[in-house]
Amino acid sequence: MSKQEESYLTPEGHARLKAELTEMVGPKREELAKRLRSAIEMGDLSENADYHKAKEDQAFLEGRIQELKYILSSAVIIEDDGKPKDVVSVGASVTIQEGDYPAETYYLVGAKEADPRNGKISNESPIGQALLKHRVGDVVEAESPGGILKFKILKIE
Repeated sequence: MSKQEESYLTPEGHARLKAELTEMVGPKREELAKRLRSAIEMGDLSENADYHKAKEDQAFLEGRIQELKYILSSAVIIEDDGKPKDVVSVGASVTIQEGDYPAETYYLVGAKEADPRNGKISNESPIGQALLKHRVGDVVEAESPGGILKFKILKIE
């Protein structure tokens, strides 16, 4: 039996996924069951588009429920212990600067919560991997589709 892969989640991300799971297991599942019963009552299932759509939706819903259960069962919650951070780790806010460009701050999170447009980058992304275990003042390199990026770590929070 293989070791379960860990998912890093912030407390907010963990709460959001738990709420999604609760919604799917409860109201969404009930709504889908009603749709299926209604479609079955219409008769001939072989040509019943409502039935086929409801079955597809059910498969998606059950798949998502299983995925959420797996993520939550293997979640490592990233807690802010309030201590100063001297090394980049998951859960840290890191301010970096590439060349003469303005400094940018990123929050390093697990892959399930990554949202680059909102400053949350995955620890599994090229930049996230490059930042891990480095300190303020270090110049790190990350490989991107556009080539090698070099940036300096200005601040870790």
